[in-house]
Amino acid sequence: MNNKMLYPQGKPKALTFSYDDGEKKDIRLCELFNKYGLKGTFNLNSGLMPLEPDENSKKVALSQIPAVYEGHEVAVHSLTHPFLERMSPSLVAREIIEDKKLLEEYTGYIVRGMAYPFGTYNEDVIRVCKDLGIKYSRNVGAHHKFTLPKKWLEWDSTCHQNDPETLNLAKKFVEGKPFDDWGCIEGWLCYIWGHSFEYRTEEDWTRFEEICQVLSGRDDIWYATNIELYNYIEAYRSLEYSVDCTRVYNPSAQDIWMIANGNTVIVPAGKEISL
Repeated sequence: MNNKMLYPQGKPKALTFSYDDGEKKDIRLCELFNKYGLKGTFNLNSGLMPLEPDENSKKVALSQIPAVYEGHEVAVHSLTHPFLERMSPSLVAREIIEDKKLLEEYTGYIVRGMAYPFGTYNEDVIRVCKDLGIKYSRNVGAHHKFTLPKKWLEWDSTCHQNDPETLNLAKKFVEGKPFDDWGCIEGWLCYIWGHSFEYRTEEDWTRFEEICQVLSGRDDIWYATNIELYNYIEAYRSLEYSVDCTRVYNPSAQDIWMIANGNTVIVPAGKEISL
């Protein structure tokens, strides 16, 4: 069997962004993403956000969440941004569950993703995340590759927004062909993370907009949030095959695209097909 995973509509690449802390510059960042048709996940500390817009606060207000982040994903970043690995499991649970609860109240949907504050964690933190229904969590590691995460609760990125190689990596991602790499069986993923407050000057914004321009408008790239990627990749990995690999069953609720025997095929949600 030499099947290869494709993203929705048979696209061989996926792009996602992840931004932490919920500062007011997220408003401009979301406008930039919307302009170029990009998608991001925004990890918020709801315990540090004012209820209503406050000129004395650097944060987006809780009441602004639906409008500011519409079309993107809101995820947990803990209630107050502590070093979670320095806390008891019970306090870690409070930081996560209370943040999750408030974010769900203002988004109107189930919040299932997270980024670790300061990017730090330990096995106890991971265990609490699992117990509380957190499906993935991003750290601050960066590998300069376009590979999928090996462990969802220890999710490394491709690069940080201010990495000197970010623009070059974006160009490589756009120009490359994933399945030309020997042994590649899953579509590429480019994952860029950072903080909107790190765009301190107009030059910083211009530089990032150039990256957005390079990555936007491509019919071979799926523009997705972190949770959309999790849902799709897990659905692909849940496919069930006959012993001789001539049939496949999709137990998930979403259609899955793949290359099988050299052909692009769709495995419909809840259906079994011949390959």
